[in-house]
Amino acid sequence: MQSPTSSFTHSKPGTPVTVTELPILTSYAPPPKPKSTWSRIREIIREPMAEFFGVALFVLFGTGVDCQVVLSTNKGIAAAPKGDFLSVNFGWAIGLAMGAWVSGGISGGHLNPAVTLAMATWRGFPWRKVPVFIFAQVMGGVIGAAIVYGNYSHAIDIFEGGHGIRTQATAGLFATYALDYMTALACFFTEFLGTGVLVFMVVALTDKHNNAPPSGLLPLTLFLTLLGLGVSLGMQTSYAFNPARDFGPRLMLTFAGYGKQLYTYRKQYWLWCPIIAPFLGGQAGVAVYDLFLNEEDPLSRDASQ
Repeated sequence: MQSPTSSFTHSKPGTPVTVTELPILTSYAPPPKPKSTWSRIREIIREPMAEFFGVALFVLFGTGVDCQVVLSTNKGIAAAPKGDFLSVNFGWAIGLAMGAWVSGGISGGHLNPAVTLAMATWRGFPWRKVPVFIFAQVMGGVIGAAIVYGNYSHAIDIFEGGHGIRTQATAGLFATYALDYMTALACFFTEFLGTGVLVFMVVALTDKHNNAPPSGLLPLTLFLTLLGLGVSLGMQTSYAFNPARDFGPRLMLTFAGYGKQLYTYRKQYWLWCPIIAPFLGGQAGVAVYDLFLNEEDPLSRDASQ
């Protein structure tokens, strides 16, 4: 097959230009290289891994500050306490911001099964991704807590009074527990309310028709949100507001030998308070925002359909 040709030759001034046939070089794009097996796997797992690492960082910072503040109150561990409840709030808020910075541009930075479920229910997030995201988030909680547990294991031995002694005194550094005076309804409402406010703020901060910050500043706004929730609503239930933040570390404690008290406390508190309440609170948070503040009226949209 001949290439298209075209050119010309110069002649003396005042004489016609003679056109001759010369080949024109055509552009050639080499075929794309086939993707390696790892590249194909990486495409599939990249988003879940972003959630995994984001939650792992979140829990690492949070449980790490819990351990440092509480364990340092023992004179056999530290000469003086290394922090207070405000330190705890800052640690968890910083952890959320770091996790969001790592995962936000890849997976959306949910970092919370309650957020993932709310985004699927109200914002068109693919339902097929929900189980994978939640699994990755919980596993991130397991690994983040395991790293901190390993780092502070000797201090935990001293605090508990011996190697292998494990009680709620240090389980509360990783999983959430309620203050003694709290009723079951009060515990449930605290987790429901806190998660509702958190997810309400998430949809507000990502609403392009509202005063949404630039995407690069979203982790900073999440830092302020969780810091505010911690200093205002964090005392009574240790503010999980996130099923993966509690269940992941609680699974780790199971492997570490803390026993069945992790699950028998307050008649399966682990299920109805830091898991079910946040899931329902997240749904309520988006529902309230859409009903009153979203530019598009969800009732009108449903009626038109």
